[in-house]
Amino acid sequence: MSSSFGSPVRGELALPASAATGPVRVADRVTWIGALDPDLRTFDIILKTANGTTYNAYTVHGSDGVAVIDTVKQEFTDTFLAHLEQVVGYDQITALVLNHLEPDHTGAVPELLRRAPHLKIYVSPRGVQVLRALLKDDFDTYEIIIVTTGDTVSLGDRTLRFLTTPYVHWPDTQCTYLEEQNLLFTCDLLGCHFCDGRLFNDKVGDFRFSFEYYFDHIMRPFKRFVAQALDLIEPLDIDMIVPAHGPILRSHPREYILHYRRLIKSRLASEVGAEKTLLIFYVSAYGATSQMAYAVYAGAAETPDVRVSLFDLQGGEVLPFIDLIEEADGLAFGTPTINGDAVRTVWDLLSSLVDIDTKGKLGAAFGSYGWTGEAVAMVEARLQGLKMRTPEAGLRIKLHPTEDELEQCRAFGRNLAAHLTGRNAPREIDMP
Repeated sequence: MSSSFGSPVRGELALPASAATGPVRVADRVTWIGALDPDLRTFDIILKTANGTTYNAYTVHGSDGVAVIDTVKQEFTDTFLAHLEQVVGYDQITALVLNHLEPDHTGAVPELLRRAPHLKIYVSPRGVQVLRALLKDDFDTYEIIIVTTGDTVSLGDRTLRFLTTPYVHWPDTQCTYLEEQNLLFTCDLLGCHFCDGRLFNDKVGDFRFSFEYYFDHIMRPFKRFVAQALDLIEPLDIDMIVPAHGPILRSHPREYILHYRRLIKSRLASEVGAEKTLLIFYVSAYGATSQMAYAVYAGAAETPDVRVSLFDLQGGEVLPFIDLIEEADGLAFGTPTINGDAVRTVWDLLSSLVDIDTKGKLGAAFGSYGWTGEAVAMVEARLQGLKMRTPEAGLRIKLHPTEDELEQCRAFGRNLAAHLTGRNAPREIDMP
């Protein structure tokens, strides 16, 4: 089913007849009160959003009160409040659940609290810090309740149970489970930036690309924490997954959980087995760094239980290397110094590593130079900023290497392999 968005005039949204233009019933006594943002093309600077996004917020009505689950981006406060007012009076709201306090989820919080100062606010332990910064001097005027996994709040005949799921993708993140109806409010987890006003996954256009693109850019660096969150979620009876962005997953919701499991699983384990893997990337202006790279490769390859691969960055796109890098144990980068800096292609690859978890991987830098040779130290600093371990000081050689200098490169490669296999004692170089 194709998406129906795409007005020829920017800012004029062509909605299908069934698109949300007000509150939408999600399930019995659960209502969507969010906002559509079809014209958004970049989210948080780093994500492209080809057809915008949604800011999903909800109400849950119980016999003894009403809970609001998350809010929306500040620019959509009026839309959110208009939707809210159509389904409940402010005096009826008893709870505000903030599963995550990034601005796109909490932009309407100050105005909601101004209109309903009596309600209780439920946040995770780490969420309190962000909430204090959001409310500033008004923080102490509200009743704020810190909740962790297993804590509940009763709305009479409806019960909300909390699951602490940190780092998916902020430290404060939690999920909220509506026990009586098997609904799981997941905030960013299992969501995506895909705006279709028909809201439900069995009604909207094809959002598979958006779902995986969102995972790659938001969740992928935190795969270890995503796995822990799935461990909490999987035992639950789940009839519907209700995220804060993108389609509501009411059709085959568990398939999306299973797909997340596939996405976080190592893709190379069966191929590599117990071997350690070292990837060597290089760019060479006049062939000198290339000579070094081949010598580093040859030295590292002498170790039988280390699989070494060599890549010339001039011969390929950067992004396809990300999957390979994510599974690798060690990375070495070779670059000449040009105009006092590393080559741009190397920086492009290094900047792409923010999308994966590089903490604890072995990192190293080497390269040829003509005058000042700053590039190697600059790359080393970046590797340490990515929390990689750099046990060998970067190797710099002026102009083309001699045979003795090529032997230094082979020894450099052998040492990297020895650090990967544990033959060399762990250590970390001191940066100037």
